[in-house]
Formats: sequence, structure tokens, C-alpha cells
Amino acid sequence: MRRRRLAESVSAAVLGLALGVATALAQGAGNEASTLGLPLPEAPALRILAGDATPPQLDIPAPPELVLDLRPSGSDSAPELAAPLEAGEIVTGAISTTPRRELEEPFLDIPAPELPPVDPALTAKPTPEAEPQLARPTEPLITPPTLPEVVVALPPGLELTGRIAERAEEALSVPRLAQRERADILAAYAANENRPFWIEGKGWSAAGKLLAAQLGRAGQDGLRPADYALPAFEASDKDRLAEADVRLSALAVLYARDARGGRIDPRRLSKMLTPELDLPSATEVLSELAGAADPGLVLAAYNPQHDGYRRLKAKLATLRTDKEEVPSVRIPAGPPLRLGMRDQRVPLVRARLGLGASEEPVFDRSTATALAEFQKQAGLRADGVLSNQTLAALGSPPATRLESDIVAQMERWRWLPADLGASHVTVNVPEFRMRMVHDGKLVHETRVIVGKPETATPIFSHKMEYVVVNPSWHVPPSILKKEFLPGLANDPNYAAKRGYVVTRRGNSISVRQPPGERNALGWVKFMFPNDHAVYLHDTPNRRLFASNRRAFSHGCVRVENPFALADLVLGPEWTNERLKRLIGSGERTIRLPKPLAIHLVYDTLVVNEAGEITTFDDLYGFHRLVRNALEQRS
Repeated sequence: MRRRRLAESVSAAVLGLALGVATALAQGAGNEASTLGLPLPEAPALRILAGDATPPQLDIPAPPELVLDLRPSGSDSAPELAAPLEAGEIVTGAISTTPRRELEEPFLDIPAPELPPVDPALTAKPTPEAEPQLARPTEPLITPPTLPEVVVALPPGLELTGRIAERAEEALSVPRLAQRERADILAAYAANENRPFWIEGKGWSAAGKLLAAQLGRAGQDGLRPADYALPAFEASDKDRLAEADVRLSALAVLYARDARGGRIDPRRLSKMLTPELDLPSATEVLSELAGAADPGLVLAAYNPQHDGYRRLKAKLATLRTDKEEVPSVRIPAGPPLRLGMRDQRVPLVRARLGLGASEEPVFDRSTATALAEFQKQAGLRADGVLSNQTLAALGSPPATRLESDIVAQMERWRWLPADLGASHVTVNVPEFRMRMVHDGKLVHETRVIVGKPETATPIFSHKMEYVVVNPSWHVPPSILKKEFLPGLANDPNYAAKRGYVVTRRGNSISVRQPPGERNALGWVKFMFPNDHAVYLHDTPNRRLFASNRRAFSHGCVRVENPFALADLVLGPEWTNERLKRLIGSGERTIRLPKPLAIHLVYDTLVVNEAGEITTFDDLYGFHRLVRNALEQRS
């Protein structure tokens, strides 16, 4: 019994294995046949003989069968085991594939698996000349459908990205464009994946044309069009297209910075010219231009938008349109000519001014009047005197000289903030005049005294923060060094005799003038702390306001009616009467309701709404410095 159970177990295991193999073969054959379209071979029947037991016989029609014989070779019955099987022992036998015959041994017939019918359309038809082959056909059995044509459109400008990356450095070699701006432009292109900003197809895009057109109009704003000349390029030359795109960006950045006053550095002209220029970065310029519907208008807006600047611009256009031919006359140098003087140059002067000949070479009234009119148009002091400056102006056409003067004045407008403030105070130093604007309207105007030529009033913008009533005056270091120290060296009581208090701290000396009638600051001062230590203030010496040329201070600005100004800047809470009641009661600081913009400007040419030019003396020579700097750059 033990041996029989062992044999039955082995038989069952082998039977399971055989069933698995047969099924896999059947499925594989079916799949292959389905693929190749070949008739399936008949599967052999499986017969298993295990010992001398006679199992029930299943009649399964099948072709020659596979007989699995577990008996030893040459034996008709199960062998007798000499000893019980141990764990790990293997019982071996022989597999017979002989055709089915009548045997007394037990057997198991397994029917062949049923396969699905093969679609005739997928069956490869063998040719008559050749027998069916089991290899997979090389040609596809099913004709693939016709696929639509795929067109890949590259993003605009993608074909220039590589060239822009290669040519950008060379395209950015623009004079006066700093390395920082060049780096910012490269970064802007990198952020745009080196795609062009202004090139579309084989030329400028609509935005690029608008931007290029504005660069071409640079002369209308007193700038040099040659500084922003665009490169020529062939539409088929992609390298030049890439360079042109980057160069246009660079020129636009340069234009924007020049429009804000970047052409010259005022501080290099004079230490008294210290405006804070608002120069835009390349990143700011390109971000604004690239996102604008009309980048030309955006670029033009970097020029000053103030009325004074616009009137100068309109006058410049008129002068260039109405240029007249003037006689070419060379007038020799000589001493200044005034009314009534005789000189052999008088006929030449009259010819240059378009006057008729005179019987005597006398500098008469008609000559002086015509010369004064010429001086006015040329932006010079209209005194009718043939000075060296006037003689130099006569050497060039009047319009040309006046053009350069207007351009220089336009340049100084670029030093001012883009927003002057709805309420602000302006002091025009060459005019000796102060104006206050409140909510866009002129509400106060008065005369002022400014610094002497050797102690010039500085030019800059700031914020007025507070007002001091009954101020003390601390003598600034420059005056202390030039006046008080030499006086104290000669007389220890030099300061005390003049009402000043001297304080010594070690080796340092400070001098202060207490509040009072004789105080140099008067009764009130207007403070906007700055590096020059200047401010607006009252003065005890009011008779100086009667002078036409009021340049008497050490740099500060003296106001003719300071209490009227204080009434305006401090608001309705501090009336003129209330402030005056504080006089003599000790120093008092009053803060403004909010800081007030103040601009110390240097306007030597002013154009009114009617287009008429008013000129003021170049008190400190700042106008000449700016004009010469621009001409040298040209």
C-alpha cells in the first residue's frame, strides 16, 4: 500500500506537469497559427502508466498519443522497491512515445484543446510554387492607414536663438554703455531664452519699427541721432539679424539713460552741481519696452515731461525750421565796444547784423539796439555791448549758437526728478527768484538773494522738513576758516564784539550767533538737511533785495518775505500772525505737515507759453560748462 500511494503521488505530479505543458503548447500553437495563418498540427494524446492498477478508460478521439511510462525500461510492471524511499530520493522512469496500443496497464487520455477559428482575412495565402513556411512573413499582413502629414511650426525667433547667444557680446559694444547695463541686457535675453525682441521673420517687427523710429527722432529732444545709429543688415543674414536685435536693445537702453541725464556727469563739471540723477537700469528699460504696445512712446517718455522742457523743445524745432542765411563776416578781436565809441570794426558789426552802412565808424544807438536783440536771441546778456562773448557768438550763425544754448538748458532739465511734486518750491538761481506751487498752481513768488560767484549756491533737489523760528546761526566751517579764525588770531574779542559766542572743545572751535535782530538768518529758516549745509532763511539786511543782481550770500538762499512762505508751507494751523508772535521767545522748531519738494535750479534760458525766450546771466558759468561738455562729446 505504501508503495502504491507513493506511485499515485508521483503520477499525480507528473500528470499536472504534463497538463500544463500540453496547455501551453496548445495556446502557443494557436497564437502562432493565428499570426501566421497556418493549419494547426494535431496534438498527441497523453497517456500515463503508473503501476499495475487499471484506471477507468476515457475514450477521447485523438491522433497518436504521448505515453508517459513511469516503469523502468524493459519492465512491464512496477518494480519492487528494495527499501522505503528516503527524503530527497528521486524515482526515475522512462517516457515512451510509441503509438497507442492495447495495454493492460492503466492510462489517461486527455482531449486536444479547442482553438478559436482563424480569420481568413488574416491568413497568409501560400504561393503555389512554395510550401508554407513557419517563419514570420517579412511583409505586413495588414496595410497601415495613411497618416496625415505633420507640420511642426517653430516658435517665432527660435531660429535666431543660437546666433543671439553667439553674437550678443559683439552687438553690445556700444560706446558709453557701461558693463553693468551690458550684463543686464544679456540677462534679459537669457530670461527670454535668447529669442529676439524686435526681429520678426527677416526684418524688424512692428514694435521694432516703432522703437527704431523713436531713435531716429533723438535730435528733436536735443540728443545726437548719431549716438543711436542702427546697423544695416541683409534679411538673409541671420547673424546680422541677431546682432541687430541685440544692438537695438542696447541703443534703446542708452537712449533712455541719456534722456534722464546720463550723457554727462554734473558732479564732474562742478562740486556745486549735485543733482540725484534717476538713471533707469537696462532691466527696467527692456521690461517696459518689451511689454508695451508702442515701445517708441514709452522710450520718448524717458525725456522730461515738464512744461518748461516742452517749450524749449518746441523752440528748438522752430529754430531749425526757420534757419536763415546770414552774411559770413569775420570781426577781428578788440576791446569791448559801447554806445558812442569809434572803432574800425563798426562797419563789420553792422554788416553782420544786417544793418546798412554808416557814414562814420561810430557805435551808434541803432547798432547797439540791433546787437542787444542779437544777444537776446543768442541767450546772452542783452546789454548792447560788443564783449568777447558776444564777438564769439557773432562768429557763428545766431540760430546755431542759440540751438546749442537751448540744448544745454534742456540737458539741465534732465537733472530734475520726473515728478516735481504737486506742491513744491523752486528757486531759479540765475533769476534770483523763488516760486511756490500748490496743487499744480503758482501761489507765491518772491525775490531771493543767492550765493556769490566764489560761494555759489549749489544745484540739487531735496525735501523741506521743518521750519525754525528764532534760529541760532552756527558759522559754517568755510566761513569760520576764512573770516573768524584770522580775526580771532588778531583779536581774541573779534567774535564777541559782533555778538557771536565762541565755544572751545580741545583744539576745536565753534562759533554761534544767538537769535536776535542781528542774526544772519533773521527770524526764520527753512530746513532741508543736505551735504552743502544750505537752506532758505530770512535776513536782517533787507535793502539788498532792491538790487538787480542779488548774489551776496555765502551759498544759502535769503527769502524776501519769509513769513508769507512759512504761512504756505506750514498750513492753515500756523498763520502769519501766529508765527510772528513767536519772535523773540526762544528758538522753536515746527515740522511741516508732510515733506515738501524743493528744487534749486539753474535756468539761464526760459521759454514762455508764447514761445518767447528770456535769458539770464550765466552767474556761475554752469551753463557754459554744460554746453561745452555736450559740444566736446559731439
